[in-house]
Amino acid sequence: MTAEIDVFISNYTLVDPEIYELWIEGQTATEAVATLNQRGLGQETGASLELIASDVLDHYRTYSLLEKLLINPNKLQEQLAFQIEPLTRQLLIEKYYDFDDAVIRELLGKKLSSKHRKDLDEVAERTGVPLKSCRRQFDNVKRIFKMVEEMPGLLVQNIQNLFYLPEELARKYACIVFVGCIRFETTKRKLQHLTFPCWKKCAEVIMDQWTYKQTGPEYYETEMDKEFLLELRELKVLGDKEKEHKHLVCTCVKSTMLQKNFIDLDMNFRTYSRMILLLSSTLHRSRDMRNFFVELAQFIDLWKQSHLNYQDMEQFLQAYSQTALEIDVFREPGLKTAWEKYMKVISECILTMYKNI
Repeated sequence: MTAEIDVFISNYTLVDPEIYELWIEGQTATEAVATLNQRGLGQETGASLELIASDVLDHYRTYSLLEKLLINPNKLQEQLAFQIEPLTRQLLIEKYYDFDDAVIRELLGKKLSSKHRKDLDEVAERTGVPLKSCRRQFDNVKRIFKMVEEMPGLLVQNIQNLFYLPEELARKYACIVFVGCIRFETTKRKLQHLTFPCWKKCAEVIMDQWTYKQTGPEYYETEMDKEFLLELRELKVLGDKEKEHKHLVCTCVKSTMLQKNFIDLDMNFRTYSRMILLLSSTLHRSRDMRNFFVELAQFIDLWKQSHLNYQDMEQFLQAYSQTALEIDVFREPGLKTAWEKYMKVISECILTMYKNI
């Protein structure tokens, strides 16, 4: 009699999160072995340095092979060469596309050309992030940017659908793409202190308030709502009611501001108000939209010269925005909505930028 034996051969892929993290960080295999040894891996497991080195090399070879698939996560989902559990697959993708805020801040708003990729050694030096990791982050941003910049619909959804990223990480990439598509000025000296989280917060509120929200092949979240920006020119009518508006604002904040700060606000109200209204009338032009944050930085500089603090600015912007709605020029629903959307972005961005000074 002959016996029938079923044989199953598995090539189940093991991923060590700690070693994978070191590979993602850009450490060489030798550096990774040293790091693990310093962390006491040999003492905990009884493994010799040679055994740790062999294990690290084995993992590094596997990750190098997987990288070709991570570049296109769709392939990682469909491939049969590596047997990977869904949770492990998600870990691989999420960690590979994660980034350092300091590195992304260096890249934000810049053209992602091969010339800039060659200059990443300077980025590595300034941020303290290994060059290999800087290159990975640069390539990931460039890859996602090229894939979604001309796709209709919501950026976050498009990025999640194409790259299987968790929502929070997809939101970060959406902000990077948005800043790049609008071509906001990010490199001026006045803006150098702004961190990536600051840019993200500002970009998100602009995307939420000033971009197209309709669905359809002709609507892109990487474009501003042009009709809305043209409407903003009508907000200048508030300037005709300057005395009334000033009275309402000063009445609102007088009891909460220090006397000297209130006097400054009273003296400079016209300057502050005209800067806000003038900005609203120019944003329909691409050039002026690109300099949006530069203009806000100048407003903050003026505010700081008067030695007014964050709380004073917060109170002023809130009062300036809300009391304007009590004036008859904003009785028209469309104009009222435009004002609210405009001031929501202006207030959020100014306060976020002021906090990061």
